[in-house]
Amino acid sequence: MPEAVSAKPSLRILLAAPRGFCAGVDRAIRVVEEALRRYGAPVYVRHEIVHNRTVVEQLEAKGAVFVDELDAVPDDGQVVFSAHGVPKSVPDEARRRRLLYLDATCPLVSKVHREAERHFAAERHILMIGHAGHPEVEGTMGQLPPGAMTLVQSAEEAAHVLPPPGDLAFITQTTLSVDDTAGIVAVLRERFPDISGPKREDICYATTNRQAAVKAIAAGADLVLVIGSPNSSNSQRLREVAERTGAARALLLPRPEMLDWADLDGVEVLGISAGASAPEELVEALLERLGSRYTLSVEERRVVDEDVVFRLPAPLA
Repeated sequence: MPEAVSAKPSLRILLAAPRGFCAGVDRAIRVVEEALRRYGAPVYVRHEIVHNRTVVEQLEAKGAVFVDELDAVPDDGQVVFSAHGVPKSVPDEARRRRLLYLDATCPLVSKVHREAERHFAAERHILMIGHAGHPEVEGTMGQLPPGAMTLVQSAEEAAHVLPPPGDLAFITQTTLSVDDTAGIVAVLRERFPDISGPKREDICYATTNRQAAVKAIAAGADLVLVIGSPNSSNSQRLREVAERTGAARALLLPRPEMLDWADLDGVEVLGISAGASAPEELVEALLERLGSRYTLSVEERRVVDEDVVFRLPAPLA
């Protein structure tokens, strides 16, 4: 008789919800797709439309061309600005060259831009809470003249920052750790009791919800995998939140095929989430890959339902 095939080991999956695409990411991708439909290929995109290689490669296959700066766009080209926002100098240059441009900046990032402008008009120096080098921070700080904002990246920096004399305000990057940002704001408010700021930090609903969902699965997981790109701020923050709130380990997984099976040694309960720029198809592909080796039992833990939808910019509406 043929030898019996051994049963696959069991693996319990805790699936965070919400996860994956947020309304701003969905809108940005639709902007590129609609521009391709209306104008035909190529459509140029300044920087990655969102921080996910799978999304970028899918749009490239449809005719999008990603460039670092506008000087790579021909004079008759159509160009889209990424969801992270751009300094004012970028649309100024596009207008100077008479390029047809579409702004896919997330409306929640644009809201922070308008806050910065209001504080500047009120003659307040602005402390920008965020990460140096991130496109959203560069875009936000680029809304105002040099010197109008000071970047603060940590509670330690908040404790030592020396802004110029006068009134102060703070704004924040939308994809930060909720807990870390609260700590930074507490330090600033203690040092500068009259500092102006939003009623709630500028961290967007999607970042907040995804971090809450990861907290709901972390304590019960031997390992949490966060599907997302290394340059995705919100994905990195999800990994950090998982580690801080009870997961034995947490790893960032750019693509399902990059999973190292050795990372699952000894894992009985696996938590899974995905950053706001990671498509759900990557979660499904990861579950399919896991199912090839394990008998899965999947439990989704949903902390909130999301129904936010953003309209396309006026030229495409």
